[in-house]
Amino acid sequence: MLRRWITDNLKKDIARNPAVALLGARQVGKTTLAKAIAEDMDSFYLDLEDPEDLRIIRDDPKSFLISHSDKLIVLDEIQCAPDLFMVLRGLIDKNRQQGRKGEQFLLLGSASMDLLRQSSESLAGRITYAEMTGLNVLEIGEEKQNIQNVWLRGGFPESYLAQDDSEAMEWLEILIRTYLQRDIPQMGFNVPADRLRRLWTFLAHLQGETVNASKMAENLEVRNASINHYIDILTSLLLVRRVEPWHANVKKRLVKSPRYYVRDSGILHRLLGIGNYRALLSNPVLGKSWEGFVVENIHSVLPRLAETYFYRTSAGAEIDLIIKMPNAEVWAVEIKHGATPNLGKHYSRTCDDVGTTRKYVVYGGDNEFSVGDGVRVISLPKIMEELISFQS
Repeated sequence: MLRRWITDNLKKDIARNPAVALLGARQVGKTTLAKAIAEDMDSFYLDLEDPEDLRIIRDDPKSFLISHSDKLIVLDEIQCAPDLFMVLRGLIDKNRQQGRKGEQFLLLGSASMDLLRQSSESLAGRITYAEMTGLNVLEIGEEKQNIQNVWLRGGFPESYLAQDDSEAMEWLEILIRTYLQRDIPQMGFNVPADRLRRLWTFLAHLQGETVNASKMAENLEVRNASINHYIDILTSLLLVRRVEPWHANVKKRLVKSPRYYVRDSGILHRLLGIGNYRALLSNPVLGKSWEGFVVENIHSVLPRLAETYFYRTSAGAEIDLIIKMPNAEVWAVEIKHGATPNLGKHYSRTCDDVGTTRKYVVYGGDNEFSVGDGVRVISLPKIMEELISFQS
């Protein structure tokens, strides 16, 4: 089993909080991790997608959960039974009165915090959220071949560990179809699968760019509002990442529309028909694919209260990623794939306009060096290690 970076933090969350919601896309490894943690504790596991497990708990949820109240109860795919949240509230409060604070419920979900929060408002003050992303470069080892494989195949363990690229792409195709034909309809979204796939593919072609909803709506022959609704679905299911523009008081005309990334690089490449590393290197999406890969890896190790943005003026000055740290530090991150990154001559000045305290260029090489005015060129693993050290 691959050691997941989130493990220690998740154990701490479980010990400190009565309920922890571990969120992440399907097949990202939540169940495997939860079962591994639960093995070392007195625990009970239910898969709410399993009709038998769902029937067991729905017949009389309160009595059933009380009968296991001395254990850590793991409820997988919690979005399948949102009515349980009210029951959990009463049990958590009763356990608190008896002096038990943590290690009560671990809830696993394949939807975003915003989607689940609609059902979990009754657990306010009783639940904390953690997000599990795909495999990152620190989890698979920093060897160049490993990084190339996880970039091409994406962070889903089954895809990354496939025997070859062809098998990985076949697995990803099955995952995409399962989402479109089964999972999304089961979540209550009534969208034709072929239409949503076309939109998903459009977003792949526009990786890391703003979206012209009117043009996309014209191509898909739907209303503008439908485009936003479809994107919201993919975002809510943790398949697409929305990065908002920097909104501080900068005296320049700024781009105000968000950027979107297909979060998993393997899904991105499957949607675009890129089947191996050589094809990726010769594809025009290479730079944006690397940018999205870096953005997702950075997000996998961010401090919990950190916020991310991008910055772009109408004149074209930009910073790919701005990280606003919990202590108010502001990190600027420019992303370049090449081994000899070429920075715009005004990059450092642009960083000063934003008020950044650290300036980085994340590139495809291994060495670390300085360029310009306090700008550090650094590898992806190294900036991730700095983010982890920041939290220590």
